[in-house]
Amino acid sequence: MTGPQSASNSPELLAAIDMGSNSFHMVIARLVQGEIRTLEKMGEKVQLAAGLNPGNRLTEEAQLRALECLSRFAQRLGGMPPEAVQVVGTNALRVARNTREFLHRAEQALGYPVSVIAGREEARLIYLGVSHTLADDAGRRLVIDIGGGSTEFIIGERFEAQELESLHMGCISFRDRYFSDGKITRKQLDQAITHAAQELLNIQRRYQRIGWNSCVGSSGSIKALSVVLNNLKLGNDITLAGLKELRQRLLDLGHVDKLSELGVRADRQNIFPAGFAILFAAFESLQIERLAYADGALREGLLYDMVGRIQHEDVRERSIQALQERYHIDTAQAAAVEQTAIHAYQQVAHIWGLDSPDDENLLRWASRVHEIGLAISHSQYHKHGAYLVRFSDMAGFSQELQQALATLVRGHRRKYAPAIFEGMEQETVEKLMRQGILLRLAVLLQHARNQEPPPPMTLKAGKRNLELQIPARWLEDRPLTRADLNNERDYLSKIDFTLSIKPT
Repeated sequence: MTGPQSASNSPELLAAIDMGSNSFHMVIARLVQGEIRTLEKMGEKVQLAAGLNPGNRLTEEAQLRALECLSRFAQRLGGMPPEAVQVVGTNALRVARNTREFLHRAEQALGYPVSVIAGREEARLIYLGVSHTLADDAGRRLVIDIGGGSTEFIIGERFEAQELESLHMGCISFRDRYFSDGKITRKQLDQAITHAAQELLNIQRRYQRIGWNSCVGSSGSIKALSVVLNNLKLGNDITLAGLKELRQRLLDLGHVDKLSELGVRADRQNIFPAGFAILFAAFESLQIERLAYADGALREGLLYDMVGRIQHEDVRERSIQALQERYHIDTAQAAAVEQTAIHAYQQVAHIWGLDSPDDENLLRWASRVHEIGLAISHSQYHKHGAYLVRFSDMAGFSQELQQALATLVRGHRRKYAPAIFEGMEQETVEKLMRQGILLRLAVLLQHARNQEPPPPMTLKAGKRNLELQIPARWLEDRPLTRADLNNERDYLSKIDFTLSIKPT
């Protein structure tokens, strides 16, 4: 594995963009001796989730709002290297049916790739961002983040999250369901609070059993609630007593247009009651006594996650190791396959356009978990393995990266059918197909399972062909491997790819 970047080749500036369901945020920071110093923050209310039509497709109007915002962000990024910029989408893009089309436009507007992250990965990054803005105290903390389309609940200690949940409720979805007319009535509030309490039943007992020493909230809705309670002289921290008093104030006002009297900003007024209902339910369901506001959030978590990768403390490595342990993967065999795959990769990476660290990492990870499906059954284990990888919680992995890893596991043996790449863009398919061929080759060359070093082979690659030059004596001593290579030549011919085996 490649080592940590030295100070000389580490990016000086880092940028993170959080394409949230309500707001888009960007933070630019300087990396100074492993520490982050924020230089600039930008944020805009895009309300992407409000642009989901009844068929869960992003409207053209919502997409244009988002693209205009991203164009402004792009100007500030000013040609920063791709490895220094992280861009993620959250709940609205998880549920939208036309996300792929929108992401293509978003990447064109920004000039950088965009990843959609799963709810629990969003929760992990939020915790990472929050924990770095707080004192490094001992004891568990509960972190709550109310977003536009989802609300994250995390229990962790210091910088490590222990329990991660993302519940499908947010201030925009609740506004549209319970406060779309702008009125704030007792019935509407009660219905919204009850709905949130029902969602919280999924985690209530488990979270209360684990417990916490302190509770922290992040992001706009909780910040707005904290500001209002402070304006009303109801405490610096949020308490249940303060929320009950605020509940009555909201009912007395009766409409979002009057929330300016409480100090609510105009751009937050129509979602304020929804955020209040979710937090009120959380206080009652989880028996929270006091909650403080913290300034860190998802975008700060993205920055610290990038720093971890630069310093070679990549959480994705731990996720792969956890899969190996959980499913009792033969790590010696996996290491032999990895060594062989990388030996082949290094000879063709440049020719095949696979010479980025991400390409190498993906091939390494696939080598390490390609046999994960054996935990279920030997028959069709590549298919079982793909399912396990695709739907496991894997910290640090975007949905796209996890799908790519699952695809390599799915295609590492037997038929190499185009169907396994279905729904992917052609450029992605081309890369994954080539990485898959290297993995398949490594698996075959290690078929004997005696963990030999890679054979003294030479690879010459073309666009749709690969020539394998290998000592004749080596092949003569391994008739099973020779038969495997001949079979592989036939499998690859079905996808119009030529594998040539040249004994030397």
